Amino acid sequence: MMQRKVMLPLTDEIVKNFRTGDNLLITGVIYAAKDTAHKRMVEALKRGEILPVNLKGQIIYYVGPSPARPGRPIGSASPTTSGRMDSYTPCLLAKGLKGMIGKGSRSKEVKDAIKKYKAVYFGAIGGAGALLSKCIINVEIIAFKDLGSNALQALEVKEFPVIVINDIYGGDLYEEGKAKYQIKL
Repeated sequence: MMQRKVMLPLTDEIVKNFRTGDNLLITGVIYAAKDTAHKRMVEALKRGEILPVNLKGQIIYYVGPSPARPGRPIGSASPTTSGRMDSYTPCLLAKGLKGMIGKGSRSKEVKDAIKKYKAVYFGAIGGAGALLSKCIINVEIIAFKDLGSNALQALEVKEFPVIVINDIYGGDLYEEGKAKYQIKL
């Protein structure tokens, strides 16, 4: 399995080359945030406030990492179910967010927004948090420190493995996988 290396941030030019099923190794800074942090960001935008991070070209990883062991920047870092962020995602994509990493299918509204804003949804392997954490070389809390492991965090990653689930062309790896194994009677 060939894995293409990708340096962040993402641009329209980079994203247009991704197709469902592509295996990528991401290097750069990604942002960790789950539903509570997403809610706060969207509420801030509705109040006309500036976000604590410029989302243009950025990726959000849906993760609430466990505490770091001594000598490590982060604990286990498995992806969480992406559907919990679906109500917030179109708003953040409109602000320039280019990618999301998680697990599970996305809603029609999110898939439509991915196409509209030329973004991409990546899957990471659930249950492999200890292995994924080895690709995270530095962590910094950016905002919402009171949320603990659910705070908005900057994660510096090196060759973080992901697979493209939803691309800008409407591709959906989950739907393609189901269709591939449908029994035709």
